[in-house]
Amino acid sequence: MKKEEIPQDNGALGRIAKEVTYVIDETGNYTIGKSTGWEVKTEALNVAWSEVEKKIEAARQKVLNGGASPILYFMEKKIMDISILSSYTGFWKWTVKRHLKPSVFKKLSDQKLQKYAEIFEISIDELKNPFGK
Repeated sequence: MKKEEIPQDNGALGRIAKEVTYVIDETGNYTIGKSTGWEVKTEALNVAWSEVEKKIEAARQKVLNGGASPILYFMEKKIMDISILSSYTGFWKWTVKRHLKPSVFKKLSDQKLQKYAEIFEISIDELKNPFGK
């Protein structure tokens, strides 16, 4: 794409930052150009974020219904999976899976809860009571 053809649609980050892209300048050489956004890319990002929001809400409902511990909610909110959370906490994957069970979660030590709280950037109290109960 030529430098003058760079899309300048109002993107999700257009007000905050510019996206860098490689373009061809007037002499035919590759150079860097900046874009405020591209409508197609913005729409794709909106669809992706919509899916993330649905997963967060599903996790929230599961926690409220007693089907999972609050770890699931915060894991979805931080866009993590069991493998990522396991690597950040140092717990085995099977251990994280166990901690997703409300009955196991209630018995976790403050030391283990603190590890999760630090990863999720919240307090232990927020971890135990994610919806202000």
